[in-house]
Amino acid sequence: MADWKSRLVELGVELPAVAAPVAAYVPAVRTGDLVYTSGQLPFVDGALPVSGKVGGPVDADTANSQARICALNALAAIDALVGLDSVVRVVKVVGFVASAEGFTGQPGVINGASEFLGEVFGDAGVHARSAVGVAELPLGAPVEVELIVEVR
Repeated sequence: MADWKSRLVELGVELPAVAAPVAAYVPAVRTGDLVYTSGQLPFVDGALPVSGKVGGPVDADTANSQARICALNALAAIDALVGLDSVVRVVKVVGFVASAEGFTGQPGVINGASEFLGEVFGDAGVHARSAVGVAELPLGAPVEVELIVEVR
């Protein structure tokens, strides 16, 4: 069994508390050997550190760091449901970027999540991905990320 929690410690990263859902859903669901997370916003201590559209008031580098926080929040949801050390591999990342008109750098923004997952899981963090620009996200968040992971 992998020791992903120790890897987080090595990276100097602490799993946050699971973000409370903002509507009628649960943070993560397991079916068979897969866990699907709900879309995770970049909450830090229950608040959004930044809000607004990327390519507008939020620059791409800031949004990239917010996507990393989203991925960390998704890992917290997985840990609460099945334990992070049960993860076999990251299967897919879906990232949504609240995009100002003309902004086309969604893949670079969602790299914040993808690169973080690579740091944590190494080869087991290599995944399929979608990076989608949207008009608005809940609560004015600049990014939202959901994960699908295989577990044992």
